[in-house]
Amino acid sequence: MGGISRALISVSDKTGVVDFARGLVAHQVELLSTGGTARLLREAGLPVIEVADYTGFPEMLDGRLKTLHPKIHGGLLARRDDARHQQDMQEQGFPAIDLLCVNLYPFAETIAKEGVGLDEAIEQIDIGGPTMLRAGAKNWQGVTVLVDPADYPLVLQEMHASQGGVGAKLRFRLAAKVFAHTARYDGLIANHLSRHLDSLEEPNDFPQVLTLQLTQKQGLRYGENPHQRAAFYADGSASGLAQAQQLQGKELSYNNLSDSDAAVNLVVEFSEAACAIIKHGNPCGAAIGRDAADAFARAWSADPVSAFGSVIACNRPIDASVAQLLTESFIEVVLAPAIDAEAAAILARKKNLRVLAFGDVAQWRQPGAWDYKRIRGGLLLQEYDDLVEDEAQWRVVSERQPSAAELQDLRFAWKVAKHVRSNAIVYAADGRTLGVGAGQMSRVDAARCGAAKAEELGFSLQGAVLASDAFFPFRDGVDAAAKAGVKAVIQPGGSVRDAEVIASANENGIAMIFTSVRHFRHG
Repeated sequence: MGGISRALISVSDKTGVVDFARGLVAHQVELLSTGGTARLLREAGLPVIEVADYTGFPEMLDGRLKTLHPKIHGGLLARRDDARHQQDMQEQGFPAIDLLCVNLYPFAETIAKEGVGLDEAIEQIDIGGPTMLRAGAKNWQGVTVLVDPADYPLVLQEMHASQGGVGAKLRFRLAAKVFAHTARYDGLIANHLSRHLDSLEEPNDFPQVLTLQLTQKQGLRYGENPHQRAAFYADGSASGLAQAQQLQGKELSYNNLSDSDAAVNLVVEFSEAACAIIKHGNPCGAAIGRDAADAFARAWSADPVSAFGSVIACNRPIDASVAQLLTESFIEVVLAPAIDAEAAAILARKKNLRVLAFGDVAQWRQPGAWDYKRIRGGLLLQEYDDLVEDEAQWRVVSERQPSAAELQDLRFAWKVAKHVRSNAIVYAADGRTLGVGAGQMSRVDAARCGAAKAEELGFSLQGAVLASDAFFPFRDGVDAAAKAGVKAVIQPGGSVRDAEVIASANENGIAMIFTSVRHFRHG
């Protein structure tokens, strides 16, 4: 158990630091500190020695040079079990520093601000802090190193339980956390600076060097298939499945997580009450309704066969009426912004059902977030397909204008199609999907598959609408839709055969809108 006689505290984030320092003093620990931290501790009535007084060397360069001194780094780096190290320390008169509490200049917060220039960002690159942290963490067998205020209580509890010491297990865990922290800090700096390699004034959108850090959130039994090992990692975003709260049920699987992400991504498209039912990454049913119960019932009725063993998301809190419906069938996962107490009690009857609350719908999408796709030997990086489309840019290219009811259904189907694997066709009416053609190699096959699914389920497509995630390369897809009874189509347009496609629409009395926006989704 490593005893603590001397601590150096120098923090940018001062959350909890006074109470932590007070706890150290209660164990007769001598406090060293710098600048604003020293002033804060002194104002709290705690005895503290300024680092400049401790080293006999004044701060310089507007505070850039404070702790880079042999007396500081010797106290952190000297091994307690090495006689030569101890002899060197005695000869120089350098005491050991047993605990280091440091967090770094707010570089991430600075570059997140609008209009921050390169010079301002560089001023927030901490030098002394990372140097001390790495020194103390390297010597973890003799030094307790803290970089996160959340760990202050853990250290004080262990000190209290062991008459002032900190055990090796906690010291090592804290040291590992330090290296992860400094690696992330350096990665942020490298990412930001490498955006400026072509121009100091105008940064590139994509850095020349991309450093990512993710933290394991959960080990998984296996991956997409039982022979594949897997784990779930979080990237530190303020929203997403890593931040969702699992309220009950079995542990989430790889496929559960993938489908859950797809489900929430779809329902947050809508301001109306909406429900999405996902199977193997695609919506087998989606609907809007008066409330969550109505939206769920309508989405489920869109394809109750495929919905067996599905993942379901609502964009409204789940109450007892929804919960009762959910317990009537086999479902893998249910997600909603919140689940009220009565609903939770009903869902608890299905003990294996995984139930997650993902919080504020408006927070699900983070502006500027990136979408990553792993390929062998590299990583593809793009913006999320979160474009908010301007309907003023949509064009009616057919002779017939869509009716108000058709236009409302076209909006709905277009949002759903964005979340279907390409080639994607969605048939819809009255705010509900009727048939989904997903992942086909040709667009006409997607149109035929979706129509066949609707027919299989007993739905008439007479008067329905169709959404296509990309343009029709030939008129055959529209011909097939017309044969099924479709009366309005929404698609990006842009084919060299657009004139033929529009001609098919006009011949069949179909209203057609070009959005000029494509929504490919290749998984």
